[in-house]
Amino acid sequence: MFQHYVETKEKYPHAVLLYRVGDFFECYFQDAVTLAQELELFLTSKPVGEVGRVAMSGVPHHAWERHATLLVEKGYAVVICDQVEDAAEAAGRLVRREITRILTPGTLLEEGMLKSGRNNYLAAVVIAGEHWGLAYADISTGEFLTTQSSNSEHLTQELMRLQPAEVLIPTNAPDLGGLLRPGEKSEHLPECLPPAFCYALRSQIPFSAGEARARLLQKFKVRSLEGMGCEHLPLAVRAAGGLLQYLEETQKHNSVPLQLLRTYTITDFLIVDHQTRRNLEITQTVRDGSFHGSLLWALDRTSTAMGSRALRRWLLQPLLDIKGIRARQDTIQELVENTPLRQDLRQLLRQIYDLERLTGRAGSGTANARDLVALADSLAKLPELALLVAETRSPFLKALQKVPPVLEELAQKISAHVVETPPVHIKEGGLIRPGVNKHLDERRVLVEEDQKWIANLEVEERSRTGIQTLKVGFNKTFGYYISISRAKADQVPSNYIRKQTLTNEERYITPELKEREARILTARDDLNQMEYEIFVALREEVGQQAEVIRNLSRAVAAADVLCGLAELAVHQGYCCPEMVEGREIYVVDGRHPVVEQSLPAGFFVPNSTQLGLGGQGTGDREQGNKGNVNENFSPSLTLPLSHSPTPDLIILTGPNASGKSCYLRQVGLIQLMAQIGSFVPASFARLGICDRIFTRVGAVDDLATGQSTFMVEMNETANILNHATSRSLVLLDEIGRGTATFDGLSIAWAVAEYLATEIQARTIFATHYHELNELASLLENVANYQVTVKELPEQIIFLHQVQPGGADKSYGIEAGRLAGLPKVVIQRAKQVMGQIEKHSKIAIGLREGLQDKEE
Repeated sequence: MFQHYVETKEKYPHAVLLYRVGDFFECYFQDAVTLAQELELFLTSKPVGEVGRVAMSGVPHHAWERHATLLVEKGYAVVICDQVEDAAEAAGRLVRREITRILTPGTLLEEGMLKSGRNNYLAAVVIAGEHWGLAYADISTGEFLTTQSSNSEHLTQELMRLQPAEVLIPTNAPDLGGLLRPGEKSEHLPECLPPAFCYALRSQIPFSAGEARARLLQKFKVRSLEGMGCEHLPLAVRAAGGLLQYLEETQKHNSVPLQLLRTYTITDFLIVDHQTRRNLEITQTVRDGSFHGSLLWALDRTSTAMGSRALRRWLLQPLLDIKGIRARQDTIQELVENTPLRQDLRQLLRQIYDLERLTGRAGSGTANARDLVALADSLAKLPELALLVAETRSPFLKALQKVPPVLEELAQKISAHVVETPPVHIKEGGLIRPGVNKHLDERRVLVEEDQKWIANLEVEERSRTGIQTLKVGFNKTFGYYISISRAKADQVPSNYIRKQTLTNEERYITPELKEREARILTARDDLNQMEYEIFVALREEVGQQAEVIRNLSRAVAAADVLCGLAELAVHQGYCCPEMVEGREIYVVDGRHPVVEQSLPAGFFVPNSTQLGLGGQGTGDREQGNKGNVNENFSPSLTLPLSHSPTPDLIILTGPNASGKSCYLRQVGLIQLMAQIGSFVPASFARLGICDRIFTRVGAVDDLATGQSTFMVEMNETANILNHATSRSLVLLDEIGRGTATFDGLSIAWAVAEYLATEIQARTIFATHYHELNELASLLENVANYQVTVKELPEQIIFLHQVQPGGADKSYGIEAGRLAGLPKVVIQRAKQVMGQIEKHSKIAIGLREGLQDKEE
């Protein structure tokens, strides 16, 4: 056995090998030490011939998934070597064992190993100079996509968007097959790849153009890649082909049912870089990385796991196409107006399980009987769903109006074959209903007759022998037996054969009992095997319909997302934004979607926004106020932020903690929500399409790369100035605060001026540098706004209202007083501030500098 273990381990030197021995999966040598250390298990040892004692650790076979999950989460690959025959069949020879699963972070299928609300992506990257190709797949849902570009920054941002569990990198490294866990460095890892992911170094061969192309053609049984859109994208093809080879290697005997490869272009979607996603807290909070408090948390009213994953994807990849946005809006509008339909739809969706992943497990041969029952129950709900949406108008709901007959038949067949509450393990019988298979039913009758005979044996033998304490029992080691206490040993009949002697009893067997036992055990094994074969055939039939089921599951997921957004719009009082072709951002009484839900009802103070009109026209306004939940609102109302012409850049001033950062994020989130097709938290909104959203809100030291707070701030600012366009939305908070006052003010002035004059991006620039208010008098497309406060003799009250005009002070000393600074420090600070204000010439100098520049 150890010889076989070592031979197997040599094939997978970089993985943890879990080797089945009886009721345990065991690890030896260094793997045992790793297992014990990482999972805090007991480490022992075992004698192995001339080798002596070797380290050993293990886990029960029924709990291997839980322990393997923990190892994979820590960045290990796990190889499962299982017994593929019964020990009794081995008859004195080594029990046959084979590799049944190779688990890596990106190749998980088991339900307990995956998070229901997010995809588990495996990615592959091929880099050639400045060009790169990326492919990614979620084998649990079948998604398979690829893209190619020449911008390395786009590769970094796309990986950060996807957050893949594992990334494959072709390399000429001599030591292949190992996983680089997050944070591990390697000279073979290109610098443009973020260190936050788990990387697998792979051979170059599967990623070669010829190998990759041939594998894709063979997998999808096509003659050309034209239909997939990547015929002329060689790096994308190489990445996709290399990824397929990795799946073939890790899935062993299981075939993963992937959807037909799709090609996409990054610039077809609103680009939201990682820093902006972090600052806007789209999927997790900045403070502790939690889901609660994120935009996704605030918007997610989905009823299915499929819908929850789809909403996450929509938020991370908003649309640029107005037609696509309006199609989603139309569906939400219909569901907003039709309350009975919305409520019935949500109720029915709650009864549908995760069709995508259930189908994935069935197609890969890892689904158990409970998975198939859940799948059948879900498929049985689809005709009800079709009937419910039969009269709807929107394309997203129309997609549910027809259920392929093959799926209805499949649901009926599963329900007719598999018992209502099957066991977890599929090789131990009890799966298949009576009447499914004639030979199976006949065998069951024979077994039941023998079991009935044994059940009556105890009563008959007590009557025949006169021994009232006689018992008939069974255990796995000795089979059936007749137990008689040693005190009654002299009354044992002559036909009893002693089988086992215990302290207080003797155990016997009779020739007829032994014959019945042999028949029962043999028949039970045959029964279990027959049930298993019937189940496997049924599972394969489900796998053959994987593409049909997944096509419908995507429609279910989209309808679930839109139904949830409609529910949110009704309960939160959201309006349907009018999407136009121009640069306009026109929002009345906007609210922050997360902060509003975190406060008691009515506590959030709404604020309006006007940006980017600048005399360039209003674009397509034919929709008017279509879709407003608040039907009494008229879009002709005058905005509180009236400014003519509408500015491209707003200088926003006000005290600390008054709500400037909240207002910045609010505008960005409303724009992003609008471009996923959602209604938005406002009384009215008219929005132009945005190509990118940039934020620079706060900064921290990046000690790992030796960058200070200010350097991080400057890097982020440089990225914005180098990539923003006139169609971008830029949200800046406190540029230049990380250095000396004059340095910082100079940089802030120059950045604001560049954004307003050179780029003309729609920008909100929050600052404590009140001197920047001078820009509004010098540049026509700049306006000043402030977050107002009410001053009392001993305190200030934050009103959280954004109004025209610039603040002339920041109340920083007042904030220090509220924080508990000693009174003497507060008094001295006021004295110093008075002297600085008295002698400051900064504003005059800035005005003169701008005039010099114009001359």
